[in-house]
Amino acid sequence: MEELPKAYDPHEVEQRWSRIWEERGYFRPEARPEGPPFAIVLPPPNVTGHLHIGHALNHTLQDVVVRWRRMQGYRVLWVPGTDHAGIATQVVVERELAKEGVTRQQLGREAFERRVWQWRERSGRTILQQMRREGVSVDWTREAFTLDEPRSRAVREAFVRLYEEGLIYRGEYIINWCPRCQTALSDLEAPKREVRGHLYYIAYALAPGAGEQVLVIATTRPETMFGDTAVAVHPEDERYRHLIGRTAIIPFVRREVPIIADARVEREFGTGVVKITPAHDPVDFEIGHTHGLPRLIALDPQGRMTEAAGPFAGLDRFEARRRVVEELERTGQLVRIEEHTHAVGHCQRCETIIEPLVSTQWFLHVKPLAEEAIRAVREGRTRIVPENWAKVYFEWLENIRDWCLSRQLWWGHRIPAWYCPEGHITVARETPAACATCGRADLRQDEDVLDTWFSSALWPFSTLGWPEDTEDLRTFYPTSLLVTGFDILFFWVARMMMMGLKFMADHPSRARALDPDAVPFRVVLIHGLVRDPYGQKMSKTRGNVIDPLQIFEHYGTDAARFTLLASAAPGNDISLQYSKLETYRNFCNKIWNAARFVLMNTDEADLASGAEETAVPLSLADRWMESVLHRTIAEVTRDLEEFRFHEAAHRLYHFFWHDFCDWYLELSKGAATAPEDSPARRAARRRLREVLETSLRLLHPFMPFITEELWQRLPHEGETICLASYPTADPARIDPVAERQMETIIEVITRVRNIRAVMNIDPAERVRLLVRPVTVHARALLEENEDSIRRLARVERVEIVPTLDGYRQVARDVVGELELAVPLEGIIDVERERERLRRTVEKLEKELEQLERRLANADFLERAPEDVVRETRQRHTEVNERRQRLLTILQGL
Repeated sequence: MEELPKAYDPHEVEQRWSRIWEERGYFRPEARPEGPPFAIVLPPPNVTGHLHIGHALNHTLQDVVVRWRRMQGYRVLWVPGTDHAGIATQVVVERELAKEGVTRQQLGREAFERRVWQWRERSGRTILQQMRREGVSVDWTREAFTLDEPRSRAVREAFVRLYEEGLIYRGEYIINWCPRCQTALSDLEAPKREVRGHLYYIAYALAPGAGEQVLVIATTRPETMFGDTAVAVHPEDERYRHLIGRTAIIPFVRREVPIIADARVEREFGTGVVKITPAHDPVDFEIGHTHGLPRLIALDPQGRMTEAAGPFAGLDRFEARRRVVEELERTGQLVRIEEHTHAVGHCQRCETIIEPLVSTQWFLHVKPLAEEAIRAVREGRTRIVPENWAKVYFEWLENIRDWCLSRQLWWGHRIPAWYCPEGHITVARETPAACATCGRADLRQDEDVLDTWFSSALWPFSTLGWPEDTEDLRTFYPTSLLVTGFDILFFWVARMMMMGLKFMADHPSRARALDPDAVPFRVVLIHGLVRDPYGQKMSKTRGNVIDPLQIFEHYGTDAARFTLLASAAPGNDISLQYSKLETYRNFCNKIWNAARFVLMNTDEADLASGAEETAVPLSLADRWMESVLHRTIAEVTRDLEEFRFHEAAHRLYHFFWHDFCDWYLELSKGAATAPEDSPARRAARRRLREVLETSLRLLHPFMPFITEELWQRLPHEGETICLASYPTADPARIDPVAERQMETIIEVITRVRNIRAVMNIDPAERVRLLVRPVTVHARALLEENEDSIRRLARVERVEIVPTLDGYRQVARDVVGELELAVPLEGIIDVERERERLRRTVEKLEKELEQLERRLANADFLERAPEDVVRETRQRHTEVNERRQRLLTILQGL
């Protein structure tokens, strides 16, 4: 057989197999035409640059499931694609234009859109090439883009249907407005952050009358007083009840406003008296609506004061605040200022503090859709993993507000609404020739585009051909699994649930579907963030962003994938450690070298099966390996079914490195290198090949490239490991007795090796091993495996003795029913070694004390990354075990 190169070159292997897999169509569902369907849609990355390490985690988790199911015989469809990312992409392209000294307004809408499409072509290609580098096994022939023609048709269809049912409407409402991006934002796009500011106590004069002449109000935004149309108190607040119905006077502009009572006023805030600014605060907007208050605009869309601000008109909002406070202080109307921390909305894209403004926008009434999405999860038709995220999902949907759909952008799905000079609105799937109300032909399309998440919400079924009744929809909807980060549970997951249940419930495809339910996916798997090695969130400002392509380049894709998987406990954040990347790069090399040994010890004669070979009885090592292999298959399969990727990865690592390489390969070398005409040699070599081949199939979903390369070199059936069958566990081949017996032999060899290492015995020196078996069974086990013990522990001879009493200068140990002793006289300086061991024990006890203090520290256990805590506990166990072993040896000396 062709000899493997000495060193594994991941880059050449990855490039070659990535090209072959795609060219031969192995990832299309047609590759498994008879299997049950399994579908998954890729969360489409934004076309705003490069993939980050979070994408690498997300794609790897999906790819493991997809490859595993495909090998199990499922007809797998994994749809790839990218998202046009409206505001994010427009901001990036506008920055590029700014470098040229050009604005989008100077270019004009059509030219700007062409420019963005050109940029998207470049960026989209980059992202798709990066995804290929990750090894994702998507069906590239079905690639989709949220702004391509099929998705655009789906968006128009969805919008028109929702409008015709009265769920989409155009109205005046208070919205989050970004003065920098000049667009409306949904609540999710304007996350609130804690800001240290001030609470200003201002004296409002009261209109002439009996009693008080001044009322002190508290506000964080004194500049908005020019939009006040009322002052409010709680109706049950005894301090102010007598003032209800009187009027207060706005400073500087001397405008009178009524004092009203409303239960939404917080009596504990400030003085319990608040200014009501319906045009610039969401709560005030609702209060104003209840009381029929006018909406006075004090700030314009650029964040500047309007004419309503009198002497402060034209000032930027923050400069106006400073000036207003100065003037209030000068006139004696500023009572006091207090430090105050409060939550302030920020634009998710540019970090600008948002401005609540009343604006005419398009909205979706989501309450009835949210109720269906809640019911689907409560009934178990869609399952969220881990379950704790279901509670968060319910809380958001139960308190949902109408969704502001329109964005004042040029890049995106333009709203399919047209206006005639008479003010009529025509909403249509295609550009209308005339107004649907009056018939006038001079129509103007709405300038705004839809929120990016509207098209994304249709992704699970628009990528399968909706609104048409397609074979893909009948076969693959509902999809089987969605893997996503918790940060878009509301942005995307909840909205896909709402839209899927709305549009697929009565779709014609359901009548002939394999699964007629309308939910978009059966399981939603939520994963955590990837953090830096110190547990910090990655950000450009911190300078700790890790580029996944650099990781793939330096360590190889399989090693990078395995590192992410081994750290991916469900729902928990990952701290990406470079030491782990090194560990799993070494694991790739270990796999390569093990396969190289097996292939070097395979010739043409070995591949011809004979009766003599099959008649060779299985040794204890063979029975143990067979049992451990099938137990590992069962456990890894269960881990995958329960999305415990980290546990599956750890099991595979332990099995291949320790069980197969460290032990079975070494135990088999004697037989595998026996004389050529030996049936035992051919049998040992065949078993090594079989275990290796099965192991490669078991590892393939986790490490696709190296396993394909090695599998092709072994005897196999089929064109590719991608379509080979995933190993299935045979309970009849799991042998607990063989496992216990082999564990005893392994422990004997390990303890003798430890004695040699601890006592500094020359590696070339062969030692005597005295053994006192406690039972007949223990003696038989020892005798049966004496050859392996002598060979792997470098023992000259094994002596079975009735007692170890009376032996001096020996290193002792106990393994189950076997008492061990290695005579040291004439091999080492016993006194010197005894003193060295005492010093080592003292050092270990000091380290143990430090580790125990750390593990007793509640702050460390709560704040340190999970893997750091786990490694500390593991180190504590290792140090304690080593200390105990050394104490046992000291006692023997």
